Amino acid sequence: MKEKTEIKYLFVDIGGVLLTDGWSHDSRKLAVKEFGLNSEEMEKRHSQAFETYEEGKFTITEYLNRVVFYEKRPFTQTRFRKFIFSQSESYPLMIELIRKLKAKYALKIVAVSNEARELNAYRIRKFKLDEIVDFFISSCFVHLRKPDADIFRLALDAAQAPVQQIVYIENTPMFVRIAEGLGIRSVLHTDYESTCTKLASFGLEVAE
Repeated sequence: MKEKTEIKYLFVDIGGVLLTDGWSHDSRKLAVKEFGLNSEEMEKRHSQAFETYEEGKFTITEYLNRVVFYEKRPFTQTRFRKFIFSQSESYPLMIELIRKLKAKYALKIVAVSNEARELNAYRIRKFKLDEIVDFFISSCFVHLRKPDADIFRLALDAAQAPVQQIVYIENTPMFVRIAEGLGIRSVLHTDYESTCTKLASFGLEVAE
């Protein structure tokens, strides 16, 4: 039997909450070592291109052409792309927590995340996120990315629920403040235990 709660929607970030970041600074450092790249040049080009890529305005091939394959390389795009995808890992405790909360309280789960299209699609399939997430407000789909508050406004419009019925889990303090500025009660995720405690204070609790 489903338990009653005033919360109807759980907004959740993906990278840093359910999964590792998709293409983080640490992953790029590994790529520099693995493929013998110039770190300074790669980071400069990445910073110039990645926001636009995450907004879904060009493909992973176009991103890699700008950041890595602007000159001839002794390795293929396919190999490099596989390396990027291999950097993603899951946080099983957090995924299971969301799964249990969804089942216990009949929550709708909404991913609100900055994700590039091909990486987002891979991560959804690889970690079966579509089994727990009802819909994805991903930057690559909506052409908005955090810290733009409009991505949260769009998620609110899509949910068609008052902010009192929504809780958001996010690991970036700035994005938490933006959501709270729109009236969305939020959890700054730093670890599983503290997130469970904060969710419980909102009436969302899963017995151990």
